[in-house]
Amino acid sequence: MALTLLGRSNSLASPTEQLRILEQTATSLPFDLRLAQAGIFPLRATGITVFQINVGKLCNQTCRHCHVDAGPDRTESMSRETAEQCVQALAKTDIPTVDITGGAPELNPHFRWLVEQARGLGRHVMDRCNLSVLLLPAQADLTEFLASHRVEIIASLPSLRASQTDAQRGDGIFEKSIEALRLLNRLGYGQPDSGLTLNLVNNPVGAFLPPKQEAIEAQFRKELRNRHGVEFNHLYTITNMPISRFLEFLVESGNYDGYMERLANAFNPAAAAGVMCRYTLSVGWDGTLYDCDFNQMLDLPLDHGTPSHIRNFDAAQLHQRQIVTRNHCYGCTAGSGSSCGGTVA
Repeated sequence: MALTLLGRSNSLASPTEQLRILEQTATSLPFDLRLAQAGIFPLRATGITVFQINVGKLCNQTCRHCHVDAGPDRTESMSRETAEQCVQALAKTDIPTVDITGGAPELNPHFRWLVEQARGLGRHVMDRCNLSVLLLPAQADLTEFLASHRVEIIASLPSLRASQTDAQRGDGIFEKSIEALRLLNRLGYGQPDSGLTLNLVNNPVGAFLPPKQEAIEAQFRKELRNRHGVEFNHLYTITNMPISRFLEFLVESGNYDGYMERLANAFNPAAAAGVMCRYTLSVGWDGTLYDCDFNQMLDLPLDHGTPSHIRNFDAAQLHQRQIVTRNHCYGCTAGSGSSCGGTVA
């Protein structure tokens, strides 16, 4: 079993090949059968409270765990036309939260326009930020823009150790992340009663499940405050999904079967019932609709007769749609569960 590189440093096996590998998981039941045993197959949406927009794969970093396979050489980017279709669809609903992701979403030329439009509709906006993008010379006024529009920042920080963070995200990224966090703190982010929310995201640096969210949040709060003078609101733990670069790592390091067995053995019906795809709609950079950002990276668009593109948005159909599930979904249902907002059970 092997993933094959396709010619550039951050290019991986195709989504079809990745799905083939995931289907060969010999250590567990197929995910859909596990759902059936728990009495929750087919999994269905319970409404849409999060409108997630992936604006493209361009990023100033090339992280080893990135499920998007993002990097500086990626050209996929949401057009203004597709961004406008997103806003038009959003305006037809009362979906309260807009979650903008990438790549580094801030590098999309229409990112700020999307923020302005969503805020103009009275929606809460979240920006999934890699922190180092805030220090780019071309983004000198970005933090002030985010603060002025009351954008919640979800910031990645894999480890409290510079060596581990840099090994996963690139040389010098830890120090840049700390510098960016201090910059956000100075503007009021993460400070009591400021109304400017700064949440951190932590994912394991190896082939194991994340620790208890409450425990690691306390550890990060103590260490960042005492050693770096950094404050934040909450920390979310996210399980590494067995797709894209992390799947390549698992296969090449011989950890694939063990990791999938670990996920499957930790299957939690309560977590499965609360997975984020049940309340999230994910829009790809080209307008294709998905149940989640992970399905998007595996080229698994909405199915079962629901609209497949944002131009055909139909809230009534989408609110109760059947979710597309495969074996990678074990990553969201292990233990306390995993979502873009941390644990779910």
